[in-house]
Amino acid sequence: MHLRRFITIVILACLPATLLAELANGDLPAARWYAHVDLVTMRKGEAGKQLYAWLDREVFDELREEMGFDASREADSVTAIASPDGGIMIVVDGNFSQMTADRIVALAALASDFETLDFENTPYFFIGDEQQDADEDNGQDPKSLHEGAYVSVALKNKLLIAQSEQQMQQLLKSKGRIPGNYDSGNALLILSAQQNLVQAGANAAGFGDDLGWDSNVLRNTRQIALLVAEAAGRIAIEGQLIATDANVANSLASIVRGLISLQVFNDDLDPALSDLLQNTSVNVSDMTLTVKLQLDPASVLSVID
Repeated sequence: MHLRRFITIVILACLPATLLAELANGDLPAARWYAHVDLVTMRKGEAGKQLYAWLDREVFDELREEMGFDASREADSVTAIASPDGGIMIVVDGNFSQMTADRIVALAALASDFETLDFENTPYFFIGDEQQDADEDNGQDPKSLHEGAYVSVALKNKLLIAQSEQQMQQLLKSKGRIPGNYDSGNALLILSAQQNLVQAGANAAGFGDDLGWDSNVLRNTRQIALLVAEAAGRIAIEGQLIATDANVANSLASIVRGLISLQVFNDDLDPALSDLLQNTSVNVSDMTLTVKLQLDPASVLSVID
C-alpha cells in the first residue's frame, strides 16, 4: 500500500486518550492542536451507537479490507497531537492481537522505504515514500506524515505513530504517554462532559496557516476547543473560543448570531442544517465565546453525509 494511503487510513480511524477514558485540563502537554475520540463510550450510548455505526460503515470497513484490522473489536481510543514545533504524534489504545500487530508491520514493509530500528531494546520502524522526498538522505525527519513516519507496535495494546524519530523514542520511553511540557502553563483548553465522544482543541496562532485559512476570526483568537458528547440520547456539541479581549469576543458573538439569523431564513438551506442553526445558542463571558447545540443523531448524520 502507498504510504499516503497507510497514514490516511490510520488518521481516519484516529480523528473520528491514550491513558484515560476522557481528557481533562492538564492531561496533555503544550501543543499546537489535539484530537481525541473515545470509541468505547461511543459504542455504549444510545446516540453514540448511531455515530459509531456511521464510522464503522464509512471508515472501519476500509480498515478491515485494507489492513485486516477490526477497529470495532480492537480499538478503544485515540489521541492525535501536534507538538509546539508542529511534529505530529498519534497513539491508538486498544486490545490488539498479535495478528493485528504483525499485519501492521507487514503492511508497512510494503512501503518504498522501510527501515527497522531499535530504542533501548524496543523495536520501531520507519516507513517513507521515496517519491515524496522524505529528506531521509540528509538526516532530516519527514515534513509531514504523508512523506514518512516512525511507527511501533512494540508496547502492549498500543499503536504509536510519530513524525520525528525523537518523538517516537520519547513515546517508547514514556510507555505511550505523550511527551512534552505539562507544567508550561500553555496547555490547550479541554472541554469535558459526562459522556465525551470527541474532544479537540487548537492554539489559534498559526492554526489558519496550517489549514490554509486566511481568517480574521482566528487572528483575533487565542484558543479554540470543541466537544461532542452524548446527553439524554441526543448529540450535544459545544465549541469555545477564547478571544484576545472581551470586545473581540462580543463582536465575534454578534457575527455568529447574525450569520445564523441570515441562514435560518434561507429557503434553499438543507432542512437538517436549518434545524442545526435554530438549536444553536451563543453566549459570551469575558473573553470566552461559547456556542452550544443539541441534535438528534439522525440530524448529525444527515449533515455529515
